[in-house]
Amino acid sequence: MLPRACRRGIVTMASSSAGELPSSVSPALEFRVLAAQGRARSAAMKLPHHTALTPMFMPVGTQGTVKGLTSEQLQELDCHVILGNTYHLGNRPGADLVAAMGGLHEFIGWPRGMLTDSGGFQMVSLLHLADITEDGVTFQSPVDGSRMLLTPEQSIAIQNALGADIMMQLDDVVPATNTDPARFEEATHRTTRWLDRCIAAHARPGEQSLFPIVQGGFDVSLRAASIAALTARGAPGHAIGGLAGGETKDQFWRVVAQCAAGLPPGKPRYVMGVGYPLDVLVCSALGADMYDSVYPTRTARFGVALVDGGLIKLKNAAYARDGRPIDAACGCVACARVSRSYLHHVVTRGVPSAAVLVSMHNVAYMQGLTRRMRAAIAEQRFPDFVRGFLATMFPGRDVPQWVVDALDVAGICTQAVADRRPAHDFYDAVPSVPRVPLA
Repeated sequence: MLPRACRRGIVTMASSSAGELPSSVSPALEFRVLAAQGRARSAAMKLPHHTALTPMFMPVGTQGTVKGLTSEQLQELDCHVILGNTYHLGNRPGADLVAAMGGLHEFIGWPRGMLTDSGGFQMVSLLHLADITEDGVTFQSPVDGSRMLLTPEQSIAIQNALGADIMMQLDDVVPATNTDPARFEEATHRTTRWLDRCIAAHARPGEQSLFPIVQGGFDVSLRAASIAALTARGAPGHAIGGLAGGETKDQFWRVVAQCAAGLPPGKPRYVMGVGYPLDVLVCSALGADMYDSVYPTRTARFGVALVDGGLIKLKNAAYARDGRPIDAACGCVACARVSRSYLHHVVTRGVPSAAVLVSMHNVAYMQGLTRRMRAAIAEQRFPDFVRGFLATMFPGRDVPQWVVDALDVAGICTQAVADRRPAHDFYDAVPSVPRVPLA
């Protein structure tokens, strides 16, 4: 039985036994929730090239390739969708060349799902090289210094040529650390106007799905206005943008909770730029479905492996004589064939194969984590799975306050594994979000 503090009689959300679950059908995407528990759900998303299962982590291949891994290896690791970046691919090798080669799937030899970002994130990552106006974003190429105007129409034209299953609208991205409320308001409304231009420019709606991106910073009313405006356009799915850019974890989870609860229940919800395992777990508990980040492969190139307990920094001398695999529960090539001792040896000497092996493990770990989450939701034991994960990652019961608060809003009691207690005001700040019973 749950502790008394976790037993509250409050509004119940849909579960897999509560009648028909949400779904939607659009020309190039079918989405069907297969099971739900609390706010979390598992779903099938049928795309032109693959049926992806969510919650789902998507490795990032900015230049059309995930660094260190082949398309065949990504398939073997059970990746359902990978990412490409419109700005970088449009810059080199160019959308026309990729289209002439049969589109991005053929160009990189990838038969499964593909998503292309719009290039909007480069407003933040290359801000010192970019000028933003109502027309679009003018970038200075970091390669040759030439100027490139990326308009909503041009972003869609490039993405239509690349041919990804899912395309993202060009949005006006404001760094999370910006302190000017007027800039966030401008960006929120401009993102809606740019969405309309993206929709008008979209030439292949029967083959590619266009996702809007919710903006609004950390202002509850701006996020609500963005959700209302974007969902009115009837898109096949939606993204939650403006995060993973330096905000506090308390700001982060609140935005995800508000947006996930406010977006249509029968359509996919994509939290952009999220790749820390704990973040993926918490966001899934709050009702999100899709995630992407360079983190698992980037951190692998520094010799850092992901496990449920946190991080294994293979450069540390403690692993020089450690004959165990990275993770005995993992079936990837790195864990099946080599030891931590060997990986310490090659990582500390900068051997190129070290990055490949650790990248394979980290991608396998993220796919395994989301697979375990899907199974736990389907079997109606997701709260127990979450508590078990936290107990492994935080054996001293020092679960961060933001995690305790976010999971309380998700309907998951953490009292059995955490010393901290919920201390948030989320429902006062966002009264439109219904409570869920704790489990």
